[in-house]
Amino acid sequence: MALILCLYEQEVCGYPLSIFFIVVNEFCERFSYYGMRAVLVLYFRYFLRFDDDLATSIYHTFVALCYLTPILGAIVADSWLGKFKTIIYLSIVYAIGQVVMAVSAIHDITDTDRDGTPDNLTLHIVLSMVGLLLIALGTGGIKPCVAAFGGDQFQDHQAKQRSTFFSVFYLCINGGSLLSTIITPILRGQECGIHSQQKCYPLAFGVPAALMVVALVVFIIGSGMYHKTEPQGNIMLDVCKCIGFAIKNRFRHRSSSYPKRTHWMDWAEEKHEKLLIAQIKMVLKVLFLYIPLPMFWTLFDQKGSRWTLQATTMDGNFTVNPILILTLVPIMDSVVYPLIKKCGLNFTPLRRMTVGMFLAAMAFVAAALVQIQIDKTLPTFPSSSQSQLKLLNMGSIPLTVTLPNNDPFVIEAATVNHLEEVLLGIHITKPGYWQKSYTDVDTHKHGFPKHLFLLLSRATFTITNGANTCKYSREFGFGSSYTLLIPSHFVWGPTCSESISGVEDIQPNSFHMGWQIPQYFLITCGEVVFSVTGLEFSYSQAPSNMKAVLQAGWLFTVAIGNFIVLIVAEIAQIEEQWAEFVLFASLLVAVCVIFSIMAYFYTYMDPAEIEAQFRDKDGTEESDKEELQMQKKDFVDHHNDDDEAKQSKM
Repeated sequence: MALILCLYEQEVCGYPLSIFFIVVNEFCERFSYYGMRAVLVLYFRYFLRFDDDLATSIYHTFVALCYLTPILGAIVADSWLGKFKTIIYLSIVYAIGQVVMAVSAIHDITDTDRDGTPDNLTLHIVLSMVGLLLIALGTGGIKPCVAAFGGDQFQDHQAKQRSTFFSVFYLCINGGSLLSTIITPILRGQECGIHSQQKCYPLAFGVPAALMVVALVVFIIGSGMYHKTEPQGNIMLDVCKCIGFAIKNRFRHRSSSYPKRTHWMDWAEEKHEKLLIAQIKMVLKVLFLYIPLPMFWTLFDQKGSRWTLQATTMDGNFTVNPILILTLVPIMDSVVYPLIKKCGLNFTPLRRMTVGMFLAAMAFVAAALVQIQIDKTLPTFPSSSQSQLKLLNMGSIPLTVTLPNNDPFVIEAATVNHLEEVLLGIHITKPGYWQKSYTDVDTHKHGFPKHLFLLLSRATFTITNGANTCKYSREFGFGSSYTLLIPSHFVWGPTCSESISGVEDIQPNSFHMGWQIPQYFLITCGEVVFSVTGLEFSYSQAPSNMKAVLQAGWLFTVAIGNFIVLIVAEIAQIEEQWAEFVLFASLLVAVCVIFSIMAYFYTYMDPAEIEAQFRDKDGTEESDKEELQMQKKDFVDHHNDDDEAKQSKM
């Protein structure tokens, strides 16, 4: 047989059978999340009619919530419901949120006049905000639980399989992301509706909602195979009380007359168990190591903003990051890491993460070099002290134009001329058709106009006067701007489009998107060795009762990284985009050096072994206490017997 399954005690070739349900669940859930997110800004902009700034703000607020709510999910899982029930309950909330989003996009609900646009936008806005809130609560709440729950399925002797699981888990994240970001925009491009046909946002949101339901069903099917660890009380409350008492007790005994203790948490020994104190020490040790990590996500998440905007000034269209992830993860696990190990190099998890941060910095250096080349191809736009004058000769003969303080120049028939200067007078020396227009160039922060980017390689325009129709087709390049001229001698008929001419105002982008591949390759390599390793590291170094909490701490670094992007961008106020890329790269290199020093002094732990030692000590102490109690009881009973004997003799 080509494929042999080694089934033995619910295992497949050494892997617990239960993890396959978890992996499929993660794939479907990520498809649902990234699929919905792929068209979310377009939904805000063109359905709810938000402006660009409001749409962007709400989008980033939603993403930030998705990475803040894991803390809540981790507390609920580790302290109250357990990981299994938390995933079930919050997945239901998640699915409801996706359904509400799909319903909010049905324009026919409030389209009473059947013109294709909703008449009561308030209802659609309320529904969409409620849906997004439920989605943020659901996806964020289950984020730290699913990865940690998958790790719980492995026994102590399956450390290698557990490491492979986290790589496969990350593959599923990017596999779902790749498919959904391709499929849902296609679904949105379809036209649907009851009374009028419009862009099909309900389908684009409905398919991710269906995938979330599938994810929930698949996870429930594997219920009987899971190893479910029970929650150990309100652990977060105990942790906070323990830390608070240690700080307060240390402050009380701040005098030099009191003997020092090995760790400041040891000042909690008077009130709290030594096992809990040891577990908190382990968590604090890892959380301290997390302090520099948000800077990696500051750079990484800009591939969805700054790098996307950079691509709009280039020629081409393709998706590369998820494809590279799907390729590089197995290559790293099967080829690179084993090869490094054979060379005798100790490539520890923290060293991998350091390399990942350095690769991300190099990716931004590559992006800066690409931006420098792009800037050479971009058109020059008026400065703040200038205006742009566009002269169109719509006639069939050349025109000679004389402007103040300028030499006369000729505008050929069916052409356009641009001048970037404030002009006060115009004198036409030959008859013809002409038009003047002052263009208010609406620019982004870094100077390229919003209206220049036509995302169609070919477009067909329909010209009609009610009785006649004329179709005109033309190829367009990315980043180009055209003026189409319909002459006065235009005649309806089969050859009507031949008299229509197009004037190229701005040339198409000439620097191809393929030059972005090196920066995407570097950032993806950095992601593989940083993020996959970080997930496994967070799990392996966490105490048994705080694994979801530490996973939430890992995800919290992503949220902090996104806030840093906004802070640095606002404070720096750098006009040149390439300079901003260099700034972020420099910051990450500096953080990378700091992290490498911290990693050098970090001592890896085996939480299970440490917990076992303290439990053994506690057990020995309990045994000693019981033996002492028995001795006391025997002593009392002996004396009572002596008293009874004396009384009998008397």
